[in-house]
Amino acid sequence: MSEKLLEVDHVTKSFVIGGLFGRGHFNAVDDVSFTLQAEKPEVLAIIGESGSGKTTLARMILNAVAPTSGVIRFRGEALHQARGRRRRLELIRQIQPILQNPYEAFNPLKRVDRYLYASAVRLAGARSPKARDEAADSALQKVGLSLAEVKGRFPHELSGGQLQRTAIARALISSPSLIVADEPVSMVDASLRMSIVTLFRRLHDDLEVSILYITHDLATAYTISDRVIIMQKGRVVETGSTREVLTHPKHPYSILLKEAVLSPDDVGKGRLTAERGGAAAPERAQTDN
Repeated sequence: MSEKLLEVDHVTKSFVIGGLFGRGHFNAVDDVSFTLQAEKPEVLAIIGESGSGKTTLARMILNAVAPTSGVIRFRGEALHQARGRRRRLELIRQIQPILQNPYEAFNPLKRVDRYLYASAVRLAGARSPKARDEAADSALQKVGLSLAEVKGRFPHELSGGQLQRTAIARALISSPSLIVADEPVSMVDASLRMSIVTLFRRLHDDLEVSILYITHDLATAYTISDRVIIMQKGRVVETGSTREVLTHPKHPYSILLKEAVLSPDDVGKGRLTAERGGAAAPERAQTDN
């Protein structure tokens, strides 16, 4: 088995742009490389404004789109070369997404427990009603909820925080090795954001799961991550340990992002303020394309 859990190797994703008067190519992701080690799970934050390419990168890691060039490997296997229903299903089990807007993750006309049960059957092999209940309740307990609280309820009957926790629980049912969380707190009330961020950190520590935390918000990235990658216009402009990069940034863009989330009293002290917002407005789903 590969020592690398995830390897993003010189990955580029290009899109055709233009119309009647000519066409060109736009690199949403431009020659990006990084790795996550299998033996040492970590939280890696990918930070950038809208249009930086981070959501496009997330979609490639989730195998929703293929790179134009370069390769993404999971445990040594190129994702876009995975063949067969069984192998693709195993990759889904191992790499789970958590989306920006929990209300888009659930059909408003379906009860949320149906999604939990479907994941339990498809991804965890729970065949009996009892096994489905146990798998759903176990995952919900990990995020501070219970099956009794969500069973039979529609998405609009849960708060935004409850619904996002339910989405996280759904991702946990398959016991993944990697969670790709794309702006997971940007649609949650400000008063609840830090509790969700803290939950991610606790899940990483308790379950030993690696997390790609994709965000525009340096404050929450500082709280949750071990390492950061800062992207601008599709390229990585700075990377390193969270404390080093976010307290002593070197690239001009990184410096601008830091200044956007520091209070006046903190500018000279190098402290990030977790209570403040990020450097840019939240992205809508898949706007990096």
